[in-house]
Amino acid sequence: MAEAWIGDTFRIFPGKYGEDPLWGYARDLKFADGKNADEAFSRRSSEFTEPEMPANAKPGMIGLHGAVWLETVYQDPGDKSGKTLFAVYHNENYPSTYPYDPISRKGYIDFNWPQGLTGKTTPAAVCRIGIMKSINGGRKWEDRGIFIEDDQPRMILKPHNTSVTFAGGVGDPSAVASGPYLYLFYGEYGYPGKYDSSRYVPDTEWSGQCISIARISLTDLENPRGKAKRWDGSGFNAPYDGVGKPVSSLQIPIAGGGGPASAPDSKFHWGPSVSWNTYLKSWVMLMARAEGPSWKGNSIYISFNSNADLGKGKNSQQWTKPLLVLSKPGVTIWYPSLQPLNSAHDIINKNTCLKLGRTARLFYKENAPDSSRYISEYLVEFKK
Repeated sequence: MAEAWIGDTFRIFPGKYGEDPLWGYARDLKFADGKNADEAFSRRSSEFTEPEMPANAKPGMIGLHGAVWLETVYQDPGDKSGKTLFAVYHNENYPSTYPYDPISRKGYIDFNWPQGLTGKTTPAAVCRIGIMKSINGGRKWEDRGIFIEDDQPRMILKPHNTSVTFAGGVGDPSAVASGPYLYLFYGEYGYPGKYDSSRYVPDTEWSGQCISIARISLTDLENPRGKAKRWDGSGFNAPYDGVGKPVSSLQIPIAGGGGPASAPDSKFHWGPSVSWNTYLKSWVMLMARAEGPSWKGNSIYISFNSNADLGKGKNSQQWTKPLLVLSKPGVTIWYPSLQPLNSAHDIINKNTCLKLGRTARLFYKENAPDSSRYISEYLVEFKK
């Protein structure tokens, strides 16, 4: 849930926008306002406003391809009005919306492509991460481009990819500013190198997947294309489309049921939501856990990192082993996040999902057999 305080207004940006051959074209990315978080989250659908979004470009043309969701909003501190926003977006494409270009070597080849979510004849998606900019508080967005992605050689194809989710890529991100950089936490779903069906090793795929971290200079957000650097094991040295290394403490060992994202029975953590906790003086990460086909899982986990400066040494990688926060058998839980309350403390400090205090509201997407909703049933209180 991307959000920001625009002056004294708390604004949220849920929903999906753009082309999608599986689910259809969407114009559900909208925003809603409130005097506090509770008020904004309680808005009826009729009270949401549709922003002006960039049009999708035709296949083969330069521009925005596929569908987007805004995942995190970074506010330019140089604009005291709070209206200059940079939104980190999750982007999904298919060979039909982003076909392979042999000159740029970008895009995807429709050969041995794995199955998608809506049936045997539908294709799996590929996710990428980009930046959009607004100078009027999110009423109009301009695409600034993709800044991290996995290319065709890293796609995991038939016969090995049977998860019915992604062919590969990077997505489901959260981003926080620390020092001169924006740190990107994301799910890594591609092969850690060139996928070759004749030499495929499940353990090798697992070794390069889970939650990874990249970073981009705040000064590059205006023109971010290809500017991110991934963690490679010793520093942020790998290129934006290169092979990095995930956070090892967040990986589920193979002996404990962990496995590749392309397998339907693997366990792995994904969908990070990161915030700075002013009470604990620590970074806090919530994450979902895949445990079955189509990434079904009924649990939320939490991890901590007490290094305020994520840019020093290996500080960004020092996350604690995930602990169970909540389990709800019989439903699938995705996209957990901590959100501020309508308390005087949260309002005065203009807390968002990126900065929170001792108490926060827990939100998540609950997929039950007969319903699908984004809900909050619990408060979370931290204790030192």
